[in-house]
Amino acid sequence: MIHFLNLIRWKNLLMIALMQYLVRYALLVPFQESHGVQITLSDFNFFLLVIATLCIAAGGYAINDVYDIETDKINKPNKRIVDKHITEKNATTVFMVLNIIGVGLGFYLSYQIGRPGFFAIFFIASALLYIYSSSLKQMAVVGNIIVSIVVALSVLLVGIFELIPAMNMNNKAVQTTFLNIIRDYAIFSFMINLIREMVKDIEDIDGDHKAEIQTLPILLGRERANKIVFALSLIPVFSIIYYVITYLFKQQLVVGYFLVLVIAPLIYISIKLFAAEQKSQYKHISLMLKLVMLTGMLSLLLYNFILK
Repeated sequence: MIHFLNLIRWKNLLMIALMQYLVRYALLVPFQESHGVQITLSDFNFFLLVIATLCIAAGGYAINDVYDIETDKINKPNKRIVDKHITEKNATTVFMVLNIIGVGLGFYLSYQIGRPGFFAIFFIASALLYIYSSSLKQMAVVGNIIVSIVVALSVLLVGIFELIPAMNMNNKAVQTTFLNIIRDYAIFSFMINLIREMVKDIEDIDGDHKAEIQTLPILLGRERANKIVFALSLIPVFSIIYYVITYLFKQQLVVGYFLVLVIAPLIYISIKLFAAEQKSQYKHISLMLKLVMLTGMLSLLLYNFILK
């Protein structure tokens, strides 16, 4: 059982579920009465939306490990699951079953809210994760962008399913405002995940080189790739500083939270990236980026103070 949970990256799945629940229960539900926010899904259907998202993400992790058998022998020999604890055939079956459940639930939910076209989101996400594992991963940066888009989509999905179907002429301004907040958090998730994916590429350069995967550090060399990732890491720092100054500056508690738990760790990550050379250093940076993703999403709990 533990090998199956590691195959589907249960810790990452918990993070995705937490992000989606925070968007609904910290940002949308508390402002139904005070601000007139209207949501579409029942608690149970929202739970199904989360399950659908997790199934597609888990399937993506499973198929990724199937295609990473050779590189994982070099990059993480002790953490390898497929071909060691779970057969390639069984891992592929896990991918197929999880995607059928995820896409099936997406189909059901889309019809439940009267927006059958939304079903395409689940199908495209599932297809992208498969194409990423099988071919796009071998294209420098493209694979990183695809994975980051899917992560951002898991945040945006809550706004798409909750706010858009309930939007009308009377509440359009309110619904759009909250949809824009969710969009900003999705962009934040995209940026942090993109940097993390590129850091992992530098960390995994040895295995990727042997498997002839054309990642950025293999095409440009570790040092040049490191400089590019360092430059990219400054974008979320300046973006969040601008966001805090523009929208949140009057709220001292909120400013303090972002300074200490989001901006300061991002600056620390940039400094570490500038000097990073060892595999262990990139692993540490990757972990820090995951923590920043968590603290960034937990800031949704502060909207009770922001939108008084």
